[in-house]
Amino acid sequence: MRKLTATILTAFIAFSAVAQQLPKREFRGAWLHIVGNQTIKTMTTDQVKTWITSTLDTLQSINCNAVVFQVRPQADAFYSSELEPWTRFLTGVQGQAPNPYWDPLQFAIEECHKRGMELHAWLNPYRVTSDDKEVLCPEHLYFKKPGLFVKYGKQLYFDPGIPEAREHTVKVIQDIVRRYDVDAIHFDDYFYPYPIDGKDFPDDASFKQYSNGFTDKGDWRRNNVTQLIKEINVAIKEIKPWIRFGISPFGIHRNKKQDPEGSNTNGLSTYDQLYADIPLWCKEGYIDYNVPQLYWKIGHKLADYETLIKWWNDGNLGAHFYVGQSIATFKEPDVNNPSEDQTEAKIKLVRELPHVDGNIWWPGWYFSNGAHGGTTLAKKLRDNYQKERALIPAYTRIDAIAPDPVQKIYSKGRSIYWEAAKTSDPLQEPGFFVVYRFLKDEKVDFDNPERIFRITKETSIEVPACKSKRTHKYYVTVTDHCWNESIPSAPVEL
Repeated sequence: MRKLTATILTAFIAFSAVAQQLPKREFRGAWLHIVGNQTIKTMTTDQVKTWITSTLDTLQSINCNAVVFQVRPQADAFYSSELEPWTRFLTGVQGQAPNPYWDPLQFAIEECHKRGMELHAWLNPYRVTSDDKEVLCPEHLYFKKPGLFVKYGKQLYFDPGIPEAREHTVKVIQDIVRRYDVDAIHFDDYFYPYPIDGKDFPDDASFKQYSNGFTDKGDWRRNNVTQLIKEINVAIKEIKPWIRFGISPFGIHRNKKQDPEGSNTNGLSTYDQLYADIPLWCKEGYIDYNVPQLYWKIGHKLADYETLIKWWNDGNLGAHFYVGQSIATFKEPDVNNPSEDQTEAKIKLVRELPHVDGNIWWPGWYFSNGAHGGTTLAKKLRDNYQKERALIPAYTRIDAIAPDPVQKIYSKGRSIYWEAAKTSDPLQEPGFFVVYRFLKDEKVDFDNPERIFRITKETSIEVPACKSKRTHKYYVTVTDHCWNESIPSAPVEL
């Protein structure tokens, strides 16, 4: 009994340590996908909006600070576009606009920003269909320029080897960046398609025409994808230099059997099978953050979570490193204490490894609908691991200059008002304002996330009356688009 009690006490102490040592800065994202969704088309506009806002409310309650929102699943648009048709996942028919008309991307941006969260627009660069039964609308680019596409298995894809196909994707992203107040552009793991046994991707014609001196098709394919990534990053930064570009690759770059510097795993290789060179993109600054999908459990025989998170961490590749987390795997038994799940162990690794900057949860809908333990994990995050708000880590490779502090801060009634400093530098424009609250006689510590009272885009907040009638001091800082934080304002007492 004493041994059991000691084991429980040790687990409790470890649990409390991770829960209490909450970071002030940590990326906490959630993927919200629409591909494959067969429900949205049966819902009214108001029902879809409620579905989105209720999910955002859940994510806000567990102190997520970013949403990765799918807007281009299959060379189509979950937003208003003149370049590509409305997605069939919205109305059931590709090319059919919603009635009554609304713009899901614009709606999601506004609702995220209201809640102090970023919105990252998530696109798939090459996929056009999921099977051979789908009907493309007559206005689809496929019918205007069929030579840009190839069929592989039952699916249709852009041919990554054709420069004009790459140019089209760049134009789509430029259009989004110009017209929408997105905080980042995001790709997941679909580059060259996952291989089909016994079938090579049918790009002999484009290789012959566009090989440009490459003799090895694998190297040529990787260069094709790298050129796309590089051109997208340049295009984004030319329009709005603060907008980030992030990639979420399959979790294994290379295995040791393929490369002595690879991970001690035995699975599909992003580099060799999907032709994506993530370390290169990170080191060269083509992407601003990297989110390898580490969707396995600790102790997996072929792709161990702990092995992979340490491999990516040890690479210290330069871009922010967030972990792509599968909600379902958190309910797996802990390898050292099977009576507990793996939540504690996984989050401990994220928090203790020096080059891990946060998580993105897959899929975010599970936190609301409870699938695969989503409700249970949400409660653990809300009560412990993400109990306090957190700022997103600063993207100092883009900009490392802190913005000027807010000005003219004052109170009126139970409200606090302030003004942002004027600037001609778009990188120093306000992203969000951070409101800190301390007791009147309390020592001020701006590194303590417990004292973050609000993260908002507004220049005022209303403060509810304190039940204990104690006086508080409020300070406001401003973060720029890259999350550099200004010095605090003068205090306001309420």
